[in-house]
Amino acid sequence: MNVTGQSAVFGRRKEPHTVIIARGDEIRHFTIRPWVAAFCGSALAAIVIGYLLATSYLVLRDDLIGATTARQARMQQAYEDRISALRAQVDRITSRQLLDQQLMETKVSELLERQSQLSQRHGRLGPILDRAESEVGTPPAAGTAAAAKPDQRAEAAQPQAYTVASLGSGLGTSSGTGDSRPFSLWSTRSDPLPSDTAADRADKLFVSINESLKAIESQQLTRIATLADNAYKNADAISQALEAAGLPVDSDFGDERDIGGPLIPVDSSMIFDSKVRELDEALDALDHLKKEARRLPLANPASGRSVTSPFGVRTDPILGTAALHSGMDFRAAIGVPAKVTAPGVVVKAGWNGGYGRMVEIDHGQGFTTRFAHLSEIGVRVGQKLDAGDVIGKTGNSGRSTGPHLHYEVRHNGEAIDPLRFLTVGKKVAQFL
Repeated sequence: MNVTGQSAVFGRRKEPHTVIIARGDEIRHFTIRPWVAAFCGSALAAIVIGYLLATSYLVLRDDLIGATTARQARMQQAYEDRISALRAQVDRITSRQLLDQQLMETKVSELLERQSQLSQRHGRLGPILDRAESEVGTPPAAGTAAAAKPDQRAEAAQPQAYTVASLGSGLGTSSGTGDSRPFSLWSTRSDPLPSDTAADRADKLFVSINESLKAIESQQLTRIATLADNAYKNADAISQALEAAGLPVDSDFGDERDIGGPLIPVDSSMIFDSKVRELDEALDALDHLKKEARRLPLANPASGRSVTSPFGVRTDPILGTAALHSGMDFRAAIGVPAKVTAPGVVVKAGWNGGYGRMVEIDHGQGFTTRFAHLSEIGVRVGQKLDAGDVIGKTGNSGRSTGPHLHYEVRHNGEAIDPLRFLTVGKKVAQFL
């Protein structure tokens, strides 16, 4: 071995390690310096650490891959759930949109059908209302607003109905996959939809127009009922006036109260038909009574002229004894037109003893009228006359003390007080 040397500055010097290998007679030795040993140790430690790390990676790799895969799966599932939720919301919104469209189309169809029904009703009501107004007259002023002509209100309602139809078609889908309303109302959102949507506003409009159409229908029915009631009242007034005067009246239109049967609900169209039929029956009754009344001599033959001698027993103007006056005398100067009091046929026209120049008219049902003491006769036997026609002029012919018009009413040849007819004529004049 080498003798270890000493340093005066650093003290004793550390010698390197020597490795001796003996093999038989052969001896080998190596000198290992410190830095080589440190390097070798470091390399060995690095190899060991690398090995351990590689081993750990190989062992934990499957766990890391599994964790990453699971995390990706969870993220994918979350995305799929979100997409499914959005699709479900879109489906709900689309379903609501289609339902709104169907409801709008249904409501528009109902409104147009009701509008068409109102138009058809107006076509039926036009002639009968004209007839009713000519026969019955205008309803009382209190019902004027409610009884305005239905066609005016129907025309006023038509633009609204067509507006709704246009709105309904505009809100509907043209391609079957979308809606023309703003997308913001139908966008996929998690918060609730606005409460006042376009469909809600359209629904309110439908309700308003539906109520308007119902009001029109109600006003039509009210007007029909009012006219029918007035027709029956007029018919009753004519009938009662004729019966009170003892005049014959052929009327089978009394109140039928002995009625009955099961209760069967009806729809609006049946109610309307029933009201129209009732009005038609009332107008028929009124028209029948009017015809009956017009055939009777109810008019005044010398309107505005005073009565100088009534019907009945009186003192004869020539003999001064009691005598029956079979008619009424009206004060009239010579030449005043004498008018027929009801339609009829001339059966006598000429000189007739004490009557002087006389015209007798047959009105049917056994009723006749006589116009006597005429100065002129303007008709001939067999001539048909209407009420108000002039048959001659007043005078002083025959057994008379002065110019006047002698007027008689006879039934089956028997003289009747003309005042009964004139009184009835005044009562029913407004109905005829």
